[in-house]
Amino acid sequence: MEKDYHNIANLCYEIGTLRRINRSHRQHFLTADASDNIGSHSHRVACIAFMLAQLEGVDPYKTAVMALFHDVPETRSGDQNWVHKRYVTAHEDEVVQDQFGSLPFDDLSKVVAEYRERTSPESIVAKDADLLDQILLLKEYAWSGNKEADLWLKGKDQDQNKHLSLLRTESGKKVGACILDGSPSDWWNGLSTSENRT
Repeated sequence: MEKDYHNIANLCYEIGTLRRINRSHRQHFLTADASDNIGSHSHRVACIAFMLAQLEGVDPYKTAVMALFHDVPETRSGDQNWVHKRYVTAHEDEVVQDQFGSLPFDDLSKVVAEYRERTSPESIVAKDADLLDQILLLKEYAWSGNKEADLWLKGKDQDQNKHLSLLRTESGKKVGACILDGSPSDWWNGLSTSENRT
């Protein structure tokens, strides 16, 4: 049992390194955005997953756990963008087994494997959350003037809705459409004021 606590502590340290792993799409978006890392990505994906799961009527807690842990294997395999994946093979099954197999939580490795299989309703919702985070990021970068991100968002045919076809849930498509139709600063409309509250 003492070894279990050491394994948990070690995984906690390892998970902490996610905030130091830059997402590899920075290469294509021509950006040096240090705030965009695997840790920040996983956090927003988990929040989106929790909300989407409730809209879709599936277990929000299981879905959020999937989203929280979906990229933990990247501490060992790195983050590969769509070009890297053409040339690189990540042995994710081995990584997942090495990371989670020695923990006293059998369900954790099962949840991570379930996410990767994409057959359960929760895994489909969690993947939609992952895709929605990417749409949000592309929109944020494009809004700030990043032409490369705008090109990735809209494609050569200038159809920003092409990303919606990748989403599999109705709620994901509706949220995605709102992301594309809105702006990254809409959330604070009506909140700003020139005077402090008394």
